[in-house]
Amino acid sequence: MEELNWIFVTLLPVVAFLYAAVGHGGASGYLAMMAIFAFPAEVMKPTGLLLNLFVAGISFFHFWRKGHFNLKLFLAFALGSIPLSFLGGMIQIETEIYKIILGVLLIFAVLKMLDVFGKESSDIRKVRPVEGILVGAVIGFFSGLIGIGGGIILSPVILLMHWGNMKEAAAVSALFIWVNSAAGMVGQFSTGVKLDPHVWIFVAAAVVGGFLGSYVGAVKMNNKALRYMLAFVLTLASIKLIFT
Repeated sequence: MEELNWIFVTLLPVVAFLYAAVGHGGASGYLAMMAIFAFPAEVMKPTGLLLNLFVAGISFFHFWRKGHFNLKLFLAFALGSIPLSFLGGMIQIETEIYKIILGVLLIFAVLKMLDVFGKESSDIRKVRPVEGILVGAVIGFFSGLIGIGGGIILSPVILLMHWGNMKEAAAVSALFIWVNSAAGMVGQFSTGVKLDPHVWIFVAAAVVGGFLGSYVGAVKMNNKALRYMLAFVLTLASIKLIFT
């Protein structure tokens, strides 16, 4: 493995920690880093989905164990997202289009890290079936298409629409990410995509950060300074993807 990739491996636990602390798998962060380190587009998508599976799974376990998971809220979105994530995973798009879409989606990650939207409210209302299926389907499709789990979009939507509190949004997003990533991976494999052997080194590094981050996030608030640093990195990656 090249020296530059070892820098990538070193940074992975930090990114996984920050994302897992808010119930996310971190694919948008991993993909941003892969973009900065000039990973091939065909490697980015399956790698991001695989890392999501491990980190989001660990994150969900910690939030579920602390009693923050809302099954009905999860099902409202998952019913529409899973089949569309599978469909998105089957579709291969041109590298330039892929980079532009990913760059735009990274903006959501930046806004979430900066707490620009998605503030917590005590006025909680139930999500209507049509709303949940539609939101889940749209997010699920782009999750499979790009290689993210969709939690970075779903979490602020839940808070904006007052469908749940902060911890519920994190727990639901974690499992939402997991099922979408799994469906996207199945869609990828159905088209003959294979994983690079080095990806398991990435998984090991991400799992360490994901375990620690989700434990901290399920118990107390995460570090704002670190989130601002990550937002800066995501912004650079988004600019690089869209304009280069």
